[in-house]
Amino acid sequence: MTFRLAHLSDPHVGPLGRVRLHQLIGKRATGYANWRRGRSRSHDMTILEALVADLKGQGAGHVACTGDLCNIGLPSEWETARTFLEALGPPETVSFVPGNHDAYVRGSLEGLLAACGRYTGDDTGSSGRFPYLRRRGPLALVGLSSAIPTKPFVATGRLGAPQLAAAEVLLRALATEPGHPFRVVMIHHPPQPGGASPGRELKDAAAFTAMIGRAGADLILHGHNHVTSSAIIPGPDGRGVPVVGAPSASARPDGHGAIASRRASYLLYEIAPIGNGYAVSARRRGLDAAGAMGDLGPIDLA
Repeated sequence: MTFRLAHLSDPHVGPLGRVRLHQLIGKRATGYANWRRGRSRSHDMTILEALVADLKGQGAGHVACTGDLCNIGLPSEWETARTFLEALGPPETVSFVPGNHDAYVRGSLEGLLAACGRYTGDDTGSSGRFPYLRRRGPLALVGLSSAIPTKPFVATGRLGAPQLAAAEVLLRALATEPGHPFRVVMIHHPPQPGGASPGRELKDAAAFTAMIGRAGADLILHGHNHVTSSAIIPGPDGRGVPVVGAPSASARPDGHGAIASRRASYLLYEIAPIGNGYAVSARRRGLDAAGAMGDLGPIDLA
């Protein structure tokens, strides 16, 4: 049977609650100023609400959310983030990995995971630890965290050697299981070298792609760039592994959101067993040129 997986990213859920002066220290001060100057007008919660309603009408068996629920990592944002995830569905049907805005300053990620940890729950019962493994139908979902606190005007990510090593063990073990589950890796930052501009990149992208070259995967999902994208990185068997980026789920249809690839949208994957492998296709749904929610066409995974 065909399994349908939905993927959305970077909702930047708002608005920000009341901000106290003592909270605007270090990077949060510049982030708050940036939010007031323009970022708050780049994301539309009415659009996000309509997008989630459309997604829930598509019959997805699972939803992957690849980060940036928050804006500047305020404590008031953690409950807002949990409310958003609950609107997507219960933890059993929604998997979340954090982004750089979720780890905006030290302590932000820990606070968010305390509120939303059930959406990172491993099948063993642990939560808030990365990598995690969730099995849903034919899928084995591996969640990674590239979210780290950084200096002002820097949005880089890092997995770190221990997480990369643990992910490799998981992916290798899954590859040897009878039936070979379809391995989906979720990460916020584009994981391939050159996938993001300097100052926004995954610092250990080369190590990640080398790990995938040894262990393999079937599909890699990310966000961060606020643009629909697809790329291929090499796997161990000579076949390419698709790397697909989702745009912001709340982008307004003006400014950057006026560009077709940056319009608020999400991706739907159809995954069906065929022979000793899987047939996979992807389509994009979201705001069309007229501002209505609808089908925006296929995504090339070749």
